[in-house]
Amino acid sequence: MQSRKSPLPRYYQLKEIMREKVTSGDWKPGDLIPSERELGEQYGISRMTARQALTELVNEGLFYREQGKGTFVSRNKITQQLIRLTGFTEDISARGQAPATRVLSMHMIPATEDLAERLRLHVGQPIFRLQRLRLADNEPLAIERSHLSFIGCERLLDEDLETQSLYRVLESRYGIQLIQAEQELEAGLTNEEDAKLLNLPIGSPALYTRRTTYTNRDLPIEYARSVYCGHKYTFYTHMLRNQLVP
Repeated sequence: MQSRKSPLPRYYQLKEIMREKVTSGDWKPGDLIPSERELGEQYGISRMTARQALTELVNEGLFYREQGKGTFVSRNKITQQLIRLTGFTEDISARGQAPATRVLSMHMIPATEDLAERLRLHVGQPIFRLQRLRLADNEPLAIERSHLSFIGCERLLDEDLETQSLYRVLESRYGIQLIQAEQELEAGLTNEEDAKLLNLPIGSPALYTRRTTYTNRDLPIEYARSVYCGHKYTFYTHMLRNQLVP
């Protein structure tokens, strides 16, 4: 650590030391880093100072916390391109990782006012609701809450949606063509329920998405709300600027 006479705050000095350990490869992705107490003893600082440095690096995505286990160096994030309409299974498989799904619940529910508006239905009309925990290499990555409406959607209750891709099932078994989607992204913090499912501390950084998927008749068939671990996932898009005409 630098001298206490340094104009840089002590927590900031510690942040840069830890950042350098990651950059140099001394601390590798997935490594458990020292606790607040251990950092305090090693660098002669208070636990509060160490906590501030750790918290800021967690918020920046360099570290992540697992409840009851400690703080770890973040692994390379999974990137989803916001160009093609793909499902989770396709995204993870394309990266050479093993996708897995745990169905948390699936049942028919009456459409709320919000869902009815998004799926162009009458309030109270039965729709299929599916809640799944998505994993990559056996690590929790996202929670997806999908709402679907089409003639015969109740038959999805009999489908095995843990080992089969929902989009593949819709296309191959039900003859539904998925053409396009609109997606919104929002940063936020995990609530108690989501944090427990994702094995994160309450209030961890997260990415929230809302996606409406349309068929070839430009009809909305699915409205999905998802939450992704903020330290494991990133979204990518490519944009072009219209050229000014002289």
